[in-house]
Amino acid sequence: MRAPAEKPNFIVPDGMRDEIDDFLAYLELERGVAKNTIFAYRRDLAQFCDFLRRKNFAGTWKNVATDNVSEWLAELNDDGISARSEARKMAALRGIAKFLVASNVRPDDFCEVLGTPHFRNALPETLSVEEVEKILNAPTISTPQGLRDRAILELMYGSGLRASEICTIEIQSINLEEGVARVRGKGNKERLVPVGSKALKAIRNYLTDFGRGRLAKPGTGSALFISQWGKAISRKTLWALMQEQARRAGIQKKIHPHVLRHAFATHLLANGADLRAIQEMLGHADLSTTQIYTAVEKTRLADEHRRTHPRDH
Repeated sequence: MRAPAEKPNFIVPDGMRDEIDDFLAYLELERGVAKNTIFAYRRDLAQFCDFLRRKNFAGTWKNVATDNVSEWLAELNDDGISARSEARKMAALRGIAKFLVASNVRPDDFCEVLGTPHFRNALPETLSVEEVEKILNAPTISTPQGLRDRAILELMYGSGLRASEICTIEIQSINLEEGVARVRGKGNKERLVPVGSKALKAIRNYLTDFGRGRLAKPGTGSALFISQWGKAISRKTLWALMQEQARRAGIQKKIHPHVLRHAFATHLLANGADLRAIQEMLGHADLSTTQIYTAVEKTRLADEHRRTHPRDH
């Protein structure tokens, strides 16, 4: 018996489907792996194949390289994947990689050189309001790139956008008059998010002849944030600019694009925002995903109590 088919929002090319079916049939019939695990592995492998398709990968399992896996994991981490989900997805990929070698489909294991993922802290790392302020003020706004970076950081913190959403948002998605942005997130779902006054001001300053106008080139599309080559910024560029601005701000914590999204949620919660409103703004399908921030806030309060209360030393 074959495992259930993958959900339709992940597209698996025909040239990669048979190997997935064979691998999962082997796990179920010969290894006795539980049906729930089979279903999860099918979805994970389908998600990986869909990622390759979005990256215009034209090969088959014979052509998958370690870099393809590393890039996928980087995207998942930017989107805030849990440590357990990452470990399971890697188990699925490691399993099919070994299966393909054993089946003589390919001579090498494309996962062999990848390290085993370590479980990260259950609670997402975040920043204090003061640390966020330092990062937001770090870009030198006397340059086009500086204006862009300020607008990116203000929008990430002001609206809680994912890294992928920052890289793909278009100019027409921002309504500067009404102060809202139309964002296309996971599963191609659209949502409206509020954009604060400081973020709006930063975006207006960037959308000038001296800002985006200097970066634009013939053929530049409608992407809001573009690189010096006039193309939509990549995750790699976003990661690099955040590292640079955190360095300029003197922030010693490990900084990645998702950390401003975490700060957005925890700071809203700390100031009394409704959890379901935060869920809607973040684009979480399940409220349980958003509830992690209540634990973050409780931890922060407990740390503050231990630090300041005279009877807690």
